[in-house]
Amino acid sequence: MSADGGSAAGSAEAARADWRERVYRPSGRAAAPVPEVALVAPREVRTRVGAGHITLEWGPVDGAIGYLVHRAVGEAEFRTTKQRDVDVPQVPATRYIDTDLRPGEPVRYIVAAVAGMEVTGPFCDPVAAVVPIGNADRPATVEVRVHADRVTRELPRPWRPMIGSEHLSYALAEGTTGGRPIGAELTAALRTVHEELGVRTVRAHAILCDDLGVYKEVDGEPVHDFSGIDAVYDNILSFGLRPIVELGYMPRDLASDPSRTVFAYRAIISPPKDYDRWGNLVHDLTRHLVDRYGLEEVRDNWAFEVWNEANLEVFWSGTPQEYFRLYDVTAAAVKSVHPGLRVGGPSSAANGWVNELLAHIDKSGSALDFVSTHTYGNAPLDWRPVLARHGQEGVPVWWTEWGPTPTHFHGIGDGPFGAVFLLHGMKSAAGRIEALSHWVASDHFEELGVPPALFHGGFGLLTVGNLRKPRYWALSLAERLGEAELAVEAAGDIGGVETWAARHADGRIGILVWNGTLDQALAEGEPVLSRQVRVEVTGLGDLPCRVTHHRIDERHTNIRAVWRRLDGGSWPDDVQWGELRRADVLDVYEPERAFTGELSFELPMPGVSFLELTPRP
Repeated sequence: MSADGGSAAGSAEAARADWRERVYRPSGRAAAPVPEVALVAPREVRTRVGAGHITLEWGPVDGAIGYLVHRAVGEAEFRTTKQRDVDVPQVPATRYIDTDLRPGEPVRYIVAAVAGMEVTGPFCDPVAAVVPIGNADRPATVEVRVHADRVTRELPRPWRPMIGSEHLSYALAEGTTGGRPIGAELTAALRTVHEELGVRTVRAHAILCDDLGVYKEVDGEPVHDFSGIDAVYDNILSFGLRPIVELGYMPRDLASDPSRTVFAYRAIISPPKDYDRWGNLVHDLTRHLVDRYGLEEVRDNWAFEVWNEANLEVFWSGTPQEYFRLYDVTAAAVKSVHPGLRVGGPSSAANGWVNELLAHIDKSGSALDFVSTHTYGNAPLDWRPVLARHGQEGVPVWWTEWGPTPTHFHGIGDGPFGAVFLLHGMKSAAGRIEALSHWVASDHFEELGVPPALFHGGFGLLTVGNLRKPRYWALSLAERLGEAELAVEAAGDIGGVETWAARHADGRIGILVWNGTLDQALAEGEPVLSRQVRVEVTGLGDLPCRVTHHRIDERHTNIRAVWRRLDGGSWPDDVQWGELRRADVLDVYEPERAFTGELSFELPMPGVSFLELTPRP
């Protein structure tokens, strides 16, 4: 099914209709053996009731990659806790915070461990709780203690390895969106995330699409031309970013059915008509990249990912077996250039086909240097037990797409909710996932049509015009944490409050405290979930410190709120652009002052506080 063309607006609308029709359809069922693991029901399941929430906790289950929580209100049947815009309801940790509650309402919960997306163990016996009536005028309290003299590990930074982008040829575009230059601003956005967030690589779609002229057949014979790819990669390499080469989509002359497309730019999602010619294309491209940029550069800093979300019909018109054949041919072609080059997959939507690809590789013997998959609206699951069962211990897991929502033009991530979501996910991933790649860097993005307005619910950390959204600032603050992670304890009515602290080599200490929920219905805030937070720092010694307090919430470091106050329409005029740029800063919540060992403040939900302690002799 292809999106019909015509005007740009008509093409976009057709692409959106096509997307809505097909996006949740699987491309087929990939058979895989049931994992040899006997899951038991979670034990020690308990509830803790607080203001506006119920926290559910349980003991870990051997072999689990995550846990499924069902709940029942009153005498109703148990139902999944999955929300509309979350593709995977399972959570990775042994803790679930329920904020979808009404005071005085009795709620029951059951929990099961999962060992794969279709392997769920038995549920535990129901546990019950009743949420009390909270007092929004007097927030519940949380006590946080940071131990400045207790280092737990080197701080993991899972945002650094990778970020997502629209197809990278878009960074060479000469048109405009909202009066802003597309190519120059997308390039500038990628430069910004590299220089300010420490991101090392970028993953993007469509490097083999026909706009770059990679593959043609002349008199029935293949002709390869990599000059367009060179221009794309030279652009990002010029400021130090490296590509993750997502090998797709299919060149028209190589497609078995070129009428099968996706997106407004009509990327072809068909399998190849000739797998040998596909393999030769991949080999020649890989050889060309190694020759042009150097073996050491490509081997050590790049990687090759096989396709994108082939488990969805909207991205793959073939069968699962045809994808696995594509994987085998692609991996062999990459490795034929040099065995040290990295290749992996399945680059799947919603954790799909991970166990299935591993089972296939058990038989085919194909190379696998990393496992990649995607999820949205939740923290990523832990696939390490599955890798161990397939004898693939130590193979890294790369989440090559992740973010608050999989839905175009949703809007859930443009405000402070997006900031707390990103911090929750990154801390959850820290130390167990090698790469958690935010999708995407910039709102210059045209999958289902170009942005219709400045704040349109785009996927980007940065708007058109490269204004920093709250979730950009959240990652910026995480990057400002020190190298040595510090031990933290929390007590009281914790709810969705989390803390991350780390010390720099020069003695500076960064402390991130945020208050969030995964319940998107509360994205605009909920007073009963606000908390009075008291942060105590021990182990500082006698050296005096100064503290600066920065804040992200509805009224601070929130460029969307500034635009609303300006009564903005679709796009700013020159005067409004000036006001927005002056407001595009990290707000100081409290000015620098002497630190006496503790600090108290009210933290709304959603909200982020960043305390920076600086020794002053």
